[in-house]
Amino acid sequence: MQKIRPYVLPIAVVLGLIFHQYCAMAAFLVPYIIFAILLLTFCAVDVRKLRFQMLDFWLLLFQVTVSIGCYLLLHALNANEIIAQGILIGVLCPVASSVAVISCMLGADRRTVTAFTIFGNLATVVVAPIYFSFIGTHQEMPFVESFWLIFKKIGMVIGLPFFIALLLQLRMPKVNDMLARYKGWSFYLWSFAFLFTIGQTIDYIFLRGKGNWDTIAWLGVMALIFCILQFGFGRLIGRRNGDAISGQQLLGQKNSAMGIWMANHYLDPLSSVFMAFYSILQNLFNSLQIWLHDRRK
Repeated sequence: MQKIRPYVLPIAVVLGLIFHQYCAMAAFLVPYIIFAILLLTFCAVDVRKLRFQMLDFWLLLFQVTVSIGCYLLLHALNANEIIAQGILIGVLCPVASSVAVISCMLGADRRTVTAFTIFGNLATVVVAPIYFSFIGTHQEMPFVESFWLIFKKIGMVIGLPFFIALLLQLRMPKVNDMLARYKGWSFYLWSFAFLFTIGQTIDYIFLRGKGNWDTIAWLGVMALIFCILQFGFGRLIGRRNGDAISGQQLLGQKNSAMGIWMANHYLDPLSSVFMAFYSILQNLFNSLQIWLHDRRK
């Protein structure tokens, strides 16, 4: 199984492209798969010892300031509003729920990654409704209503497995230890989640693409640029705080499904194509990293 790991995600991209309509139909399974991944991840670390660190602060500061800064700059320059919104959501989008799968394979600290998965998503719950109060199509929506919509989307997938793991560690440690032994399955569970998500993403691009190919092309270019920037700056921030791999993955690996949902619900729906391209690019980059990591080992 070790030998096929670097090729799992590229294969998923190819299968997603060929069978995108069927993958889109199966995409409803993704939250359940991510729930299982997070439960295994949380069981493998003592959740009672998770702490907010300076690395978390700098990563969150980057997301919050660069997202709105890029949007306001492009808006002031009268740039394409859809592209500006795509960049906004692409930087603000919270870290992927399954980030621990790839990060820990590459040598990141599991506790650091797990902590930011929780803190980063909760920060997005607070910040995103503030930005959407003056950007996008639902500016009249009250903050509390917007907050609750986003919180429900994140809470069940991330919050519930966290509290189950905490309960198991406090009351049923043997069950927790049994689940922790299967944490290696997370990567293969994620490969199925990625297959369904990437198929849905490609299907979405086909549906949105008609008559908008110029804008979509620019969204793809910007997704490539910001994918490089976020992985790069994340690595720099991580190195300055003692964990380059964690910083790189936590800033660069995004919850594309969440980003697409927020763009569709609050912004111009076409801006969500940015996250569609970003999803493909980040996973191709992760595949390359896994291949290089396994080759060095």
